Amino acid sequence: MPEYLRKRFGGKRLQIYLSVLSLFICVALRISLDIFSGAIFIKLALGLDLYLAIFILLAITAIYTITGGLASVIYTDTLQTIVMLIGSFILMGFAFAEVGGYESFTEKYMNAIPSIVEGDNLTISSKCYTPQADSFHIFRDPITGDIPWPGMIVGMTIVAAWYWCTDQVIVQRCLSGKDMSHVKAACIMCGYLKLLPMFLMVMPGMISRILYTGKS
Repeated sequence: MPEYLRKRFGGKRLQIYLSVLSLFICVALRISLDIFSGAIFIKLALGLDLYLAIFILLAITAIYTITGGLASVIYTDTLQTIVMLIGSFILMGFAFAEVGGYESFTEKYMNAIPSIVEGDNLTISSKCYTPQADSFHIFRDPITGDIPWPGMIVGMTIVAAWYWCTDQVIVQRCLSGKDMSHVKAACIMCGYLKLLPMFLMVMPGMISRILYTGKS
């Protein structure tokens, strides 16, 4: 994107500004969150100190990235995708079996009211924990909906175009493709894979609300 803006508008100031801004956002916000979340998992799994877990995570990442280059990163992404898909399908199966199927899920979710709504000088508004009538609708009311459909269509389209078409993580994978046919096929496959999180992640999360209404 910085290079495109330089070619489109001329001069290097805009290119440098966007490059610095992108690096800051990537390092300060995205990478730091990825490192922290990974370190939390290592800490909980192995019982290590948080800073030691961060060091181990960075060391492992640096070793396989420096020694293997982009190929090792892509192979790692592929392996992680397979593991996550298998685990998510298993989780989804157990979750729907626990609530009695999709029809039972839609009915029970609308009645899933948490029993703990107060505590530690905190009183939660009923709007925050009561399922909305349009919970199972993608296009929600533009006035009263928590995610109004105009914002979803216009706002999310802009954000999605920025991420999927200009983000370094995505563009880097596309540039490493063998040829344009491979790149186009991979993008189409990713588009189909992006349909799965609704069933593999969102709905199991909604089911957890049904199963654990007594958890704070």
